[in-house]
Amino acid sequence: MNDHDESISTRDYSRLRQLIYQEAGIALGAGRRTMLEVRIKRRLKELAIHSYGEYCDYLFSRQGSESELGRLIDVVTTNKTDFFREPHHFELLTTTVLPSLTSNPLLVWSAGCSTGEEPYTLAMVLDDYARAHSGFSFRILATDVSTIVLEKAQMGIYSSEAARPVPPALKARYLMQSRNRDEGRVRVVPELRRLIEFRRLNFMDADYGIGRKAGVIFCRNVIIYFDRPTQQRILRKISDCLEPGGYLFVGHAETLHELDLPLAPMAPTLYRRIDEGA
Repeated sequence: MNDHDESISTRDYSRLRQLIYQEAGIALGAGRRTMLEVRIKRRLKELAIHSYGEYCDYLFSRQGSESELGRLIDVVTTNKTDFFREPHHFELLTTTVLPSLTSNPLLVWSAGCSTGEEPYTLAMVLDDYARAHSGFSFRILATDVSTIVLEKAQMGIYSSEAARPVPPALKARYLMQSRNRDEGRVRVVPELRRLIEFRRLNFMDADYGIGRKAGVIFCRNVIIYFDRPTQQRILRKISDCLEPGGYLFVGHAETLHELDLPLAPMAPTLYRRIDEGA
């Protein structure tokens, strides 16, 4: 890459912002140009492309739009997650939410599951709950727009450091140590992995196609990346995927204030689907 091509031109950045917003709903401000340059630079190296301008030309070509658009969305999405992130949510789940639901098996949707720590945390908590409540059963749908993180999630392999927040009793039951202890890795047991279906889903799709309605949806620290009109559209469709009386968990930095949704606040960051005719 020569000196002339070391940054994205204003025109190309505008084109990329528009494309990313159109395809993934992610609104990049004018101040995110450097971030985008850094992330796209990896793709330039892998494709042996020598400038951002050349990359944009390729991306907007027929071949590029088919083979590269998904990779562009992969590199611009942020995938920060942890086991038992915002632990009070899992306490609310077992003490308040699950006792009030009657659907069986219960469908729980982890929307924006990233590398899998959230759905595996849910699987641990729900399986532990099922052991104490005869007849309770569940399945988990875990979705993300990024194929790269979904591949990692399906493997269920994590560093021992990443698994540190998992309580010791759950760690002993649900995580297998690597045969080589020096590797410092664990893997989710197959019985738990079988309870989760991982699937690519773009929040900009017209139909989320999750099948039967979910009793619980975790959509945490996801909508903060969208502008308010897009948040309204996405959360309306997510609400439509909830069964009557079902629950939505959002992140602590997110608010549904002033959005027109069939949801009633039950606790900070917890909402319940209400009958719109009531």
